[in-house]
Amino acid sequence: MATLLEMAAEIVAAHASTTSMTKEELVAELVELHQALSALEKGETVTSESTEAGEEAAAMPAISRKKAFGKDKITCMICGKGMKTLARHLKTAHGLKPSEYRKQFDIPRTQPLAARNYSESRRQMAVDRGLGDNLAKARAARGKKKK
Repeated sequence: MATLLEMAAEIVAAHASTTSMTKEELVAELVELHQALSALEKGETVTSESTEAGEEAAAMPAISRKKAFGKDKITCMICGKGMKTLARHLKTAHGLKPSEYRKQFDIPRTQPLAARNYSESRRQMAVDRGLGDNLAKARAARGKKKK
């Protein structure tokens, strides 16, 4: 059976393969995970200081709202990570719905949770493919069936 350190290293390596992390973050996660595995092996309940710190951080944004919504990327106000869209990140990393995130940081509904350039490129792709025309045709066909 693998040692706790080897198991922790494998878990951290798997996480690091999908998420960019600094050396300090890798080491901190490895230490935290090893402590949690040790506590579980001893039959103790696992309490994480990072959970308590995460709750405090959730109350205080990692970045200002003005800086969070950029042209090329949008930054998560909870953890400070930048990406093109926030919805999936909020669900997977923080367990939040976009509406809960908006409420927590007082973000208006008119503010999209995607980078402007990303939204514009997706809109242009839809126009180029004629998706708006297809939608209009489908709506017209549905209207004729009802009559």
